[in-house]
Formats: sequence, structure tokens, C-alpha cells
Amino acid sequence: MAERSYDCVIIGSGPGGYVAAIRAAQLGMKTAVIEQDTVGGRCLNYACIPAKAVLRVADVLSEIREAGEFGIKVGPPEVDYAAVSARRQKVVSTLTGGVAGLFKKNQIELIEGEGSLAGGGGQVKVGDQLLAAKTIILATGSVKRPIPGTEFGERVIGTEEAWALSELPATMAVVGAGASGSEIASAYARLGVEVALFEALDRALPTEDADISKVAERGLKKQGIKVHTATLVRNVQSAGSSVRFTYNDQSGEVEWLVIAAGRSPDVEALGLQSAGVKLADDGLIEVDGAMHTSVAGVYAIGDLVHGPALAHKASDEGVIAVEDAAGLPVHPLAYVDIPRATFCKPNVASFGLTEAQAREQGYDVVVGKVQYGAVGAGTVYGDRTGLVKIVGEKKYGELLGGHIVGSKATELIQELVNTRALEGGYTEVAHLVHGHPTMSEAVMEAARAADGWLIHG
Repeated sequence: MAERSYDCVIIGSGPGGYVAAIRAAQLGMKTAVIEQDTVGGRCLNYACIPAKAVLRVADVLSEIREAGEFGIKVGPPEVDYAAVSARRQKVVSTLTGGVAGLFKKNQIELIEGEGSLAGGGGQVKVGDQLLAAKTIILATGSVKRPIPGTEFGERVIGTEEAWALSELPATMAVVGAGASGSEIASAYARLGVEVALFEALDRALPTEDADISKVAERGLKKQGIKVHTATLVRNVQSAGSSVRFTYNDQSGEVEWLVIAAGRSPDVEALGLQSAGVKLADDGLIEVDGAMHTSVAGVYAIGDLVHGPALAHKASDEGVIAVEDAAGLPVHPLAYVDIPRATFCKPNVASFGLTEAQAREQGYDVVVGKVQYGAVGAGTVYGDRTGLVKIVGEKKYGELLGGHIVGSKATELIQELVNTRALEGGYTEVAHLVHGHPTMSEAVMEAARAADGWLIHG
């Protein structure tokens, strides 16, 4: 028999789990969160937040090195990597402490341990404890996955370990040039590490629009990164203080080899099979638009289900699950319209369809492209190479996708996301008054280009 009863029990305290917990408490639910590690989950402790903390250091370092272009003379900067690591940990502890404080403020109980479903729903097991819950939300995220023929260990590491290196290495290889791999390569290259970046597909950031990938890859190479596309890494072997491997007809040796080529849902300990939770063929949990699993009262969110593996996507799904459990009306997420952000240099951000995807789906496609250099801010702030690309539908002016590479791209994309969500099109963006001189004017000009009346360009 259950020792304690709750309205809502959430397994996992990452951005999906903790946001769901707070929303549940706001709606009057007695709520508990089960976490086997540290509150905040992998995102706050090992992935998203540590990554951006280190990338911010690399950004500052880049600005110092480029200061001469603005008439400021400085000596060659030195990296105190111990101080970098200390700041990274301070950022992490500040944010995880903030989540813990929000739990106390909202009277959410945090239970340490490994949670699993007990029976067919309605109960959760944590160690020797049995908890009863009207609503259970699975939010355990994902785990690193090796490439075929390799395994993690010794000098072969995942992205979490890459951001937590105790010393700055001389050499590093990163396998996978998606968002995570490109961020790692960009950060460490600017910190002085000799980095090789490998991608099995034909371009870096292969899921982005081809025009955006081209500019981003050029930027990565300018940082000294050796980018190898259409290349498989094989025969990986740790050998004491280094890792040896082959690629194409060549061999390589580095201090650390980082695998950033995909992740798997963290479901092993959840007891899904015995509880009757249905999985898709790819191992993800099947859910409907309200995040219901096949078991009544059990929801799943984040990296456990389909859609982009993004923290903000998990958070929104957590809100949807809780509000549905509370009897509120909810709407399924349109995954294609969720903003995607990569914090390498240059920043890359996008939403919606690429030009190729829009054409494949049969739209009458119109494209608007503008370089940052076309507007005053690009020259003022020293980034003329950035690019804004808008993909639209010609007849009705529908905004199908937005793609940006360059400074502040991860912030600029939100305007286009919001326009789409409010059922606006590129014509509306083209006619909105934008502040001058700002980078956002490039977004406006790209919309004007799509609408056929580009002013600056």
C-alpha cells in the first residue's frame, strides 16, 4: 500500500519536470518531484547551462581579440581555465539553487532516488517507498549514445563530460556537427584547443537550411576548426593519455574524442513495459497531443517523446500535460514552429521549414535573403557576414520558416516565431516599424525581400 499520496508526481527535475511541477502547484495540486541526481536535471547541471557558460567565455575572448578593429589596444589575452571552470560551476549552482527555491516557494516536495512506475498506473516506486498519484509525468530526459563500433570510457566522452573537463586540452576531436557538436568545437577552438569536427552528412549543421549551414561552416573554419564533412570516424581506441581513430584514409590522435552524434531516451529504469506504456519503433514513448501515454493518468514529455530534443519544448509539454490533468483546455504543440538555437560562433537560429523542405512539400515558395551588412547595425557592431533568410508561400504571404546565422541570431528568431504564432505573414513583418540602427532591421529587410520590395540591398 502506498505510503503517501499526491495529486501529481513527476519523475525527473529538468526543464520539463520542474516547470511541470511548478505549474501543477500553481493549479492547486499536491506535487512531488523525484530526482536521482541534482535538481535541475542534465540540462542545468551538465548540458545546456554549462555549455552556454563556457561559450560566453569564448565570446568574450573573441571580442577582446577583435578589439583592435574598434580602436582599442589590448595585449594578448590569457585563459585561466580554472577560473573558467569555477565560473561555470557558479552559474550552474545559482540556477539549480533557484529551482530548489522555487520548489520550496510552491511547496513542491523533492524526493531523492530513482523513480519507476509501479503496476499499471497510479503508483510510483522510489527505493522502498511506494507513492500514490492521480497524475504521473515522466520527464527523465535522454542519455548519451555512442557511434557504431565505439563505446564510452577513458578518453572517449559525451557532451556532458566535454563541458566539465578539469584541464584545457591541446587537442580534441568532436564527432557530430549538429548543434551540440558545433557548440563544443566553437567554444574550445576559441579557448586555444586544436579541434577537428567530423560530420557524416555533407555539411555542418546538416538539419539547418543549406544557405545557413554554408555561412556557419565558413565561420567555424575561421576559428581554426578543421571541419570534415561526409566523413565517418572509425576504429576508435583509447590509448592512455590519447585517443586514436581513422577517418577516410587517414588516422588521427587527440587527447579527447567527444561523441555528439545523438542521444537516446532515458527509459531503462522507468518500468514502462510492466506498466503497459507503449513505445514507438524508435524507442520513444508514444503520446497524443496532450502528452498522454497509453496508460491512463501517465504522461510523458521532453526527450522521451517525439519532436525536437530541446529544453524549451520539454517545458511547454510539461505545462500542457499538467493543464490537461487539471481539466483545462490544451492544444498540441506544432513542433516545426518551435525555435531552434545553436550558440556557436556565429549563432544559428531557425524555425519552420527550410527552403528545400518547403519545395518538397509542394508550396509555391518565395525566399527573402539579406546579409547583416545591408543594415546599419551590421557595420556598427562589426558583423556584416550574418544572414537572414525567410521562406514563405507566395500566394497568401504565409511565413513558412525563418533562418538566421550571425550575431544575436538566437534572439532575433523570436520575432518570426511570434509572427507565425499570431497568424501573421512576411508581409506583416515587412511593414512593422523596427528600431534603427538594430540587427532586427535585417529581419525586416528579409521580409521585404520576400515581399518583393527590398530597400537596403
